[in-house]
Amino acid sequence: MTDGRRPVRYDIDLACRHLTESDPKLGRLIACAGPFSLRLKSQHSLFETLLESILYQQLHGKAAAAILQRLLKSFGECHPAPEHLLAAPEDQLRAAGVSQGKILALRDLAARTIDGTVPTLQRIRRMPDEEIIERLTTVRGIGRWTVEMLLIFRLGRPDVFPVSDYGIRKGFALTFDRLPKSRLFDASMLPDAGRMIRRAEKWRPWRSVASWYLWRACDLAGKAGSPDDSAQA
Repeated sequence: MTDGRRPVRYDIDLACRHLTESDPKLGRLIACAGPFSLRLKSQHSLFETLLESILYQQLHGKAAAAILQRLLKSFGECHPAPEHLLAAPEDQLRAAGVSQGKILALRDLAARTIDGTVPTLQRIRRMPDEEIIERLTTVRGIGRWTVEMLLIFRLGRPDVFPVSDYGIRKGFALTFDRLPKSRLFDASMLPDAGRMIRRAEKWRPWRSVASWYLWRACDLAGKAGSPDDSAQA
């Protein structure tokens, strides 16, 4: 029985070799963390993926999962079509636990899926990363970070660097900075985005792989820093 996940299509051995040769400190992290094991979710449409991303925002995973299950149950145990979501009475969505702000975001997502702003999977696979980010961030409630997670975890794009992600920033600090051993990690130790972007230039075209390993740096330090794959695109 499969969970619907599939391996990435890019060459992991080539990516890790490039990252190790271009940045020996990152190479030591790669050697310590072990094989790259990211698997892509493949069972949902783009609309369904973004619907779940909106529901999970700013909520604990278990709470968001419960809301999602109640919402799907109200539509007959399946993801609604965009047209059905737009036609659903607000009381139905509220009864599932969806907040007013997220109701507005879900309705905007449905409308922009119908009018083609949110493309089909077949079309989006031919679009460059920045065009995807530009298109999808016009949807209410969808920011750059959400689209970057979709690019990495759903579309399997190899060169995405979500510099605003807390786990990425912490993993960068743990890997490249001399942190005081006498202090617990706090926000003052997070690196400047500009410095992260400059260092990551040498990681191209494999910044998604580098990002995955920066999340693993958080795991190795004792606290999970990567997004919950089940809640991502």
